Amino acid sequence: MNLKPFAADPQKSLGRQFKEAPSKLRNDFQRDRDRIIHSGAFRRLEYKTQVFVNHEGDMFRTRLTHSLEVAQIARGIARTLGLHEDLAEAISLAHDLGHTPFGHAGQTTLNQLMREYGGFEHNLQSLRIVDVLENDYVDFKGLNLTFETREGILKHCSHKNALKLGRIGERFIKKKQPSLEAQLVNFADEIAYNHHDIDDGYRSGLVTFDQLNDLPFFNEISSEVKSESPLINEKQFIKSTIRRMMNIFIMDLCQYSQAQFDKKKFNCIDDVRNAKPIIGLSEDLTKKQQSLKQFLREALYLHPRVQVMTENAHEVINLLFKKLLQNPSLININEHHNQHDLAKFVSDYIAGMTDRFALQTYEKLCQH
Repeated sequence: MNLKPFAADPQKSLGRQFKEAPSKLRNDFQRDRDRIIHSGAFRRLEYKTQVFVNHEGDMFRTRLTHSLEVAQIARGIARTLGLHEDLAEAISLAHDLGHTPFGHAGQTTLNQLMREYGGFEHNLQSLRIVDVLENDYVDFKGLNLTFETREGILKHCSHKNALKLGRIGERFIKKKQPSLEAQLVNFADEIAYNHHDIDDGYRSGLVTFDQLNDLPFFNEISSEVKSESPLINEKQFIKSTIRRMMNIFIMDLCQYSQAQFDKKKFNCIDDVRNAKPIIGLSEDLTKKQQSLKQFLREALYLHPRVQVMTENAHEVINLLFKKLLQNPSLININEHHNQHDLAKFVSDYIAGMTDRFALQTYEKLCQH
């Protein structure tokens, strides 16, 4: 691995919360990745919504397939830029662990319900899962991941919450940056979901080819594809256009970020932490990324069929929270806890549900 001097280095990691003997076979970032993959929270991503509720169809992306796609993009970028691939992969695979069932609709509802108890935010929940809620080890709670993986998982954090998190929250208070590997995963995430949501939206029938062609960037690239392969069928045409669009974003990200490296001449990771964000897109591609996001919001996320799923999610999460808070014994929670702790336990339980399990539990509770 040809690492830049300012890349994250497992040999110089800021460490784990609980000391462990090093592995003879794997570096610490590989161990983080492996622990994430073998966790229960990671397996449950298979049955959690990306855009479409899991039972809407087997071919749509889930949080699991999305996380794998982000990891693949992030590893490629990290390798090109001389950054640590294993760390980029570990962060990618863990970045959505804290998502509720039913995607953003579930998170929004749970946040509203938890408002008087501190709210709910999926980045914080992802960190809580790897720090506390996973319970497979005898010597510590959570997965005991390295500082570098944990800081990459925590993409956003309010000042109020950062104050409670100790060292991992300091960069939000001191306005510092995470590793370059963490920075690139944020972009890999956006590149993945922007393009793959176009694919899922088209295959679902909610986004039409005519709508896509009204998007200038898509129209530009699709015209190139058509001129090169006039006999291409529609499915191949859409796939080829999306692939080429993704490649343009990834190439631009690598070229722009490399130019930033050449300008800054960093010597170590501390230089990265004390600088402004380094990984990024050119001005032109930043505008194109924003237009893609705006298009998906209007054409897909606000589509009446998706809005019906959003309303259903609100109803399900609402009832689950209220019923479980009133009857904590249903999930083996001691009723002697104060209301704040009780709400937190219920929130953890609901956030950990798959779409399918949430619907099954909802149906059971409706019968009582």
